[in-house]
Amino acid sequence: METFTDVINADRLVLVDFFATWCGPCKVMHPVLEQLKKQLGDRLRIIKVDVDKHQSVAYQYQVQAVPTLMLFRRGQMLWRQSGALPLQQLQAIVSQELAKANE
Repeated sequence: METFTDVINADRLVLVDFFATWCGPCKVMHPVLEQLKKQLGDRLRIIKVDVDKHQSVAYQYQVQAVPTLMLFRRGQMLWRQSGALPLQQLQAIVSQELAKANE
């Protein structure tokens, strides 16, 4: 079974959504993440981590608010932000990191 560490250590860019089922802004982010995945396909992996079910991972990454989004590549955190984001802003951030990877 693939672990969180396995996923974020991959060569591919990984967007991690730390969320909670009871969180309103987290529910707002769900369709945004779906759209982003449709647009970028295999260039980006998106995983969702329920902070109530995976408290140790949330604690390890000091997640104190949900949603908290993080971008990883090869185990390195490239970007982090708490709170819901509009699709265009998230696209810009992810596209910037994808472009850096292709340099």
